[in-house]
Formats: sequence, C-alpha cells, structure tokens
Amino acid sequence: FSRAIALPLSTKLGVRDKQRPKAQPNSVLETFYRTRRKNPEEGELLRLAKQCDLPVRKVEKWFRRRRNMDRPSLSKKFSEACWRFTFYIISFFTGLAVLYNKPWLWDHRECWTGYPQQPLQPPLFWYYMLELSFYWSLVFTLPFDVKRKDFKEQIVHHAATIFLISFSYCANYIRIGTLVMVIHDASDCFLEPTKIFNYMKWKKTCDSLFMIFSAVFLISRLVIYPYTVLYNTYYYSMEIFQPFFGYYFVNVLLIILQLLHVFWSCLIIHMVYKFILQGTMEKDMRSDTEESDKDEEGDKIREKEKNGITYFSNVTSNGYIQRNGSQPLDNRAHLANGHAKKR
Repeated sequence: FSRAIALPLSTKLGVRDKQRPKAQPNSVLETFYRTRRKNPEEGELLRLAKQCDLPVRKVEKWFRRRRNMDRPSLSKKFSEACWRFTFYIISFFTGLAVLYNKPWLWDHRECWTGYPQQPLQPPLFWYYMLELSFYWSLVFTLPFDVKRKDFKEQIVHHAATIFLISFSYCANYIRIGTLVMVIHDASDCFLEPTKIFNYMKWKKTCDSLFMIFSAVFLISRLVIYPYTVLYNTYYYSMEIFQPFFGYYFVNVLLIILQLLHVFWSCLIIHMVYKFILQGTMEKDMRSDTEESDKDEEGDKIREKEKNGITYFSNVTSNGYIQRNGSQPLDNRAHLANGHAKKR
C-alpha cells in the first residue's frame, strides 16, 4: 500500500521531503552511535573528539545529523497515516455494519444474556480477525514505523489490545470486545486524516479536523468507553454470575486502556488549550523534532562570537579598541567634509 498507493499520492499532493545534510562517514562515531547511545553526554563527546582528532563542535554536529538521518521523512509519515486511515475507516464501518442490528449495541445488559452460551456468528468472527491481524501487524512493524515520544505507551497499548482481543475471544466475551473495538476506531478515523492534512500543509483543514478529533476522542474514550464498557463489565456482569479469573483479567486490561486514554487526553487537552490561545494547532507533542537548522545556526553564531572575542583581545593587546570590523578609534571619526578628526 505504501509503495504502490501512498507514496505516489504524496507526490501528487505536493508532500516534499526536507533535504537533510548527511553525517560524514566516521567509523568511531558510528560504532558509538549504534552500540552505546545516540545522544552522548559531555564527557563522552570530549573523549570521542580526542579519538577522532576533531573539535567537539563537529562531533556534536555529526551526532545531530546522524540522528536526523534516522528520523522518518515526511513522505514516510504521510504513507503511514494514509494506510492507517484506510484501515480505520474500513474497520469502523465494518463494525457498524456488523453491530447495527445487534441488541447489545443499544442495551448493554444484553452483553451477558445467555452467557457463556453465546454462539459466535461469522460476521463477528471476521470482524475479530480483521482487528486482531491489524494490531499484530503493528507489533511486527514497530521497528520500522514512525517512532514518537509515546513509543513505550504505544507498546503497552498494542500489547493490552492484543491480549484483550485474544482473551475475549477465548472466554467468549465477544460482545464486549466488539464494543471496545468500534469505540476505539471512531476517533482514529479523524486522527489519521488530521496528520495527512498537516503533512500537506493545509493548516485550516488540519486545525478543523483536529478539533473534531479532539471532541470525538474525549467523548468516546472518557465518557462512552467508561460507561459502555467499564461499568458494564464491572457491575452488569455481576447480575449474571459471580467473579472468576476472566472477570478480573479482562477488567485489568480494560483499566490499562483507560489509563492510556487519560494520558493521551491530557496531551490533547493541552494542544486544544494552545490552539485556543494561539489560534493555530501546535505540532503533535508526540513527534520527535529535527535538530538541524536552528542548532547549526546557533553553532555558527557561537563560533563567530568566539572568533570575535579572540580578535577583540588581540587588537586590544596592540593598543586598539575595535568593534564589528570598524576602523580603530584613533582615526575612525570622519567629519562630513571628508577630514578625519584625531583623538
């Protein structure tokens, strides 16, 4: 999908990758980068600079550029968002098509009617397989997908989701499982197109979709999910049977998901707050930012300042006071008539 559809589509929509300066080949620094850490501390920088016979500033620049080389390109982010949007939109409408005539979608106590003798209908089976295969694919592609700052939380989320889908299938919690999946897909249908329009630089469309996504996410994950799922599994199930291992295990997994919902909701609320104050959406706080232009410009400025201080000390030692490349003070003050005024 990425190669045949998403990448050509990104080109047609004007998504352009930023040109990044490449780090020069250096076996010592590359070995350290791969085996030790990607962001060395000050003492390590000094030691590496001695080993390579390079200034510390150049070693810092090498690591900065090397980290940028590992960061995903804009077209890769676009392709990933495109694929996930395609899946979520298909999955969400598949869930609605499967569940719209099911009694437990409208009356949540129906999740436990006749439990555990609840026959598994073919549409529910294929809906389960669709969702389970997608989350397993996310686990397999974790090393290659775009890494964000909530990478660890994403791993926890994928693991909890896979355990929840698998165990609910084995314990015949199919009805609860289908509710969880359709609730999660509802907000993700708006998240991915928000990213797509952000990569296309369509700011107004991106901002509008982000506000819609925020509303759907907060309502579905902080209101509908706790009432429809958590309250249902924790209280309604007790009307049918006494607690057993599956009851505790499923509720623990569902609570883990809810804690992740609260974590992401805090990030979203912060971004909405910034949007209200600034009038534009702040970039995704989960994204890893590049360190290129500003940092390198800062290095150049510091280098110029250092050179200026050195030059200043040299000329003052010879009896001059000189600033910003101007003439020495003893003969620099020229009058309007072209004569020089000696001091």
